[in-house]
Amino acid sequence: MTDTAMEAADLTLAYGRRRAPALRGCSFRLAAGRVCAVVGPNGAGKSTLLALAAGLLRPTSGRLAVLGGSPADVRTRIAYVAQDKPLYPQLTIAETLRLGAELNPGRWDAALAARVVADGELDPGARVRSLSGGQRTRVALALALGKRAELLLLDEPMADLDPLARHQLMGTLMAEAAEHGTTVVMSSHIVGELADTCDHLLLVSGGRVRLGGGIDDLVNAHALITGARPLTDLAAHTVVESHATGRGLTALVRPDGPLRLDSGWDVEEPSLEELLLAHLRSPDAPPLLTPGANPADRTAVTA
Repeated sequence: MTDTAMEAADLTLAYGRRRAPALRGCSFRLAAGRVCAVVGPNGAGKSTLLALAAGLLRPTSGRLAVLGGSPADVRTRIAYVAQDKPLYPQLTIAETLRLGAELNPGRWDAALAARVVADGELDPGARVRSLSGGQRTRVALALALGKRAELLLLDEPMADLDPLARHQLMGTLMAEAAEHGTTVVMSSHIVGELADTCDHLLLVSGGRVRLGGGIDDLVNAHALITGARPLTDLAAHTVVESHATGRGLTALVRPDGPLRLDSGWDVEEPSLEELLLAHLRSPDAPPLLTPGANPADRTAVTA
């Protein structure tokens, strides 16, 4: 066992003849046992990062350690659900679960996999090709959870589920992760859901990690300030974004020390959504890794 689930050092992956980078110079650390949201716009590099962690891609440069080793060496300890939920269409649900058991001897939790399927009222004899997108998602998650992996990598896992099914499956996922100390890394666009279920965040934009760390730490590192004073009052601090609101000014600020503002300013804690949107709208804002998420605070990646 290791106390680090994933650790990247200057991780870069370039595609195509022009070698356009999908990821460039990414460095971060994710402690084991965390539930981490990977967020960012389409094409930001989220799926690429998860595929690298699953060992399906190799970096152009830099390093990525997973569970203390290279992704290829720890593949049996990882479960990965891709965005398109690839399954064998000719197999029935029951045959798919039996395949999962045969591919994961000694680790397979047949009762859990069967329960995830049964909760969706799916017929075990139904063939995968006859299932809807949401039903295929449930079967894919049953395979991932049944594997009893130490690291779950989920790429937009709940995107095609209805709200009730999404809530139920997310509850099952979180309960199993908490009971067994499983690390979960999932990409998603549903910010409200992330705030309720995840304790760690990686914001990826333009192929770079813009924010990384515990959600509470990242939120606490910022302040949402509203007032009618000139922006020069904030010159001593890092202003991520500012915009006019009526007769005043609203700014998301990363304080570089104590905030000493007069009564002309109102200071609030930003919501997670406000934090993410401000950083996405401000690509030139300096990135932030909280101490526990910064590999520079530890020894170098050794994978």
